[in-house]
Amino acid sequence: MKTAEYSPGLEGIIAGTTTISHVNPDRNSLMYRGYDIKDLVQHSDFEEVAFLLIKGHLPTQSEYDAFCNTLKQERNIPQTLIDTFKTFPTNSNPMDMLKVGVSLLALQDPDKDDDSHEANVRKAIRLAAKFPALIAYSYRISRGQDIVQPDNSLKHGENFLYMLLGKKPDSYIANVFDISLMCYADHGFNASTFASRVTVSTLSDLYSGTLAAIGALKGPLHGGANEEAMKMLLEVGTPDNAEAWVIDALATKKKIMGFGHREYKTGDPRAAILTEMGAEISNKLNDTKWYQTAAIVEETMRREKNILPNVDFPTSYIYYLMGLPIEIYTPIFAVARIAGWAAHMIEQLDNNRLIRPKALYEGPQHLDYITRDRR
Repeated sequence: MKTAEYSPGLEGIIAGTTTISHVNPDRNSLMYRGYDIKDLVQHSDFEEVAFLLIKGHLPTQSEYDAFCNTLKQERNIPQTLIDTFKTFPTNSNPMDMLKVGVSLLALQDPDKDDDSHEANVRKAIRLAAKFPALIAYSYRISRGQDIVQPDNSLKHGENFLYMLLGKKPDSYIANVFDISLMCYADHGFNASTFASRVTVSTLSDLYSGTLAAIGALKGPLHGGANEEAMKMLLEVGTPDNAEAWVIDALATKKKIMGFGHREYKTGDPRAAILTEMGAEISNKLNDTKWYQTAAIVEETMRREKNILPNVDFPTSYIYYLMGLPIEIYTPIFAVARIAGWAAHMIEQLDNNRLIRPKALYEGPQHLDYITRDRR
């Protein structure tokens, strides 16, 4: 049963106001604090975008330098967390390990008992700074590898790649990765962001909200879609198989990951940016198999269903070409999105009202109670 007050999945329902990001399906655009994502990826970097989201404006040079220095100073994590990671089962899920790491960080944050705006901003910056180490350290330890200490001569995304893979990326790879982080940094009231806002609307803290967001992001219909998209491309295998594979998948109603978006009906601007980067990096690395396979999948989906790729589709094979483990794609999403989550939680707490929607009850009513001996 549907009524004017009900929309499955809250589709189309306005659940709040924000000044952080604007998804405009009519223009197929995404803006952070009024700045188009296309302009940001051309002229900015992830550090500046994170500052914009968390602080609310583009930084001056001195503000940018101070912000970058703070991120570097806060990069490492306590030894107690590293010791805890060593107790995890081999090959533990990286998102589960991230949840544990954030929980332990909450206990040691110097501002843990301060809920002021200023303290929440400091917590936000610490979280953004420490996510790369949480993910890289826990992943390497659970795979039997030594951790790689951060290198403060490297930028945020570049340093994450170094800590994860154990080697410094060249400047081109670092730049492509940085662009992907900017594209992933925020996206309106998506599932994980909304989960974080609901959590802090109870006057809980940023760490609790972040844990709720991580839990929501883990799902394959949200952050996990990039991993599933690459697994799908591996199943497709080659460009020669791509068209037939898609047609068969559509006929058997198999989920084709990385396509469609509830907000964008005629194209995700982030997908357009990253598809272009996917072609470029494929040619630069002289490995075009996955781009060509993806292009045929995309064209077949467009022709057969008029469904376009979202940001997760090109990201999947870009990360694969970079040599990143598939199981780390969703945590990378979190490395970027923590800036957006934190900005939204701060905004929610600055002008809070408990988020508590109504439900449309469809069960039975006024039943007569029957005692157990008569059931």
